[in-house]
Amino acid sequence: MEVQETAVQTDRVLTIPNILSAARLVGVPLFLWLILRPEFGGPKSDGWALLVLALSGISDYLDGKLARRWSQISSLGRVLDPAADRLYILSTLVGLTWREILPLWVTCVLLARELLLAVMVLILRRHGFPPPQVNFLGKAATFNLMYAFPLLLLSDGSGWLASLAAIFGWAFAGWGTTLYWWAGILYVVQVRRVIKAAATAD
Repeated sequence: MEVQETAVQTDRVLTIPNILSAARLVGVPLFLWLILRPEFGGPKSDGWALLVLALSGISDYLDGKLARRWSQISSLGRVLDPAADRLYILSTLVGLTWREILPLWVTCVLLARELLLAVMVLILRRHGFPPPQVNFLGKAATFNLMYAFPLLLLSDGSGWLASLAAIFGWAFAGWGTTLYWWAGILYVVQVRRVIKAAATAD
């Protein structure tokens, strides 16, 4: 999760939170490889993929908590942390869509929101502003999707556990997608207000 600037920001690079975020980034290609192994003739490794995803979730929680507690909120951390979140979401979308666990239209809806946000960031940069802070809805959306994806991966099987995982997985996916777009719309409103205020000040 991205840390709000509630403490003094540091320019240090080698901090424990940054190391945790970097480790999460390293885990992205491993996670994608584990998901796609069956598609290339390898054994099914969903259990290991779920473990990597779970460890990513734990490190995501820890890096924000430790950054605040140890006053190690950094400029690099503000880039690494959301980058890791988005790359995990992107790699999961690619893996689940490739294996036909996730419909293509759901992937397109989520990627369209990312494209919208990228455009907003470019607009802000053109006017000399940094990217907007992650709001509560954005965090809630990410958490819902992070719960949804492993459950949907677990649903790719048989038995009562797979059926139960499918029910809860799609519930979290529905909420996550809705909140993801709601947060995206709020970002657009926020960017519009910032640009308008800057134009008025000039």
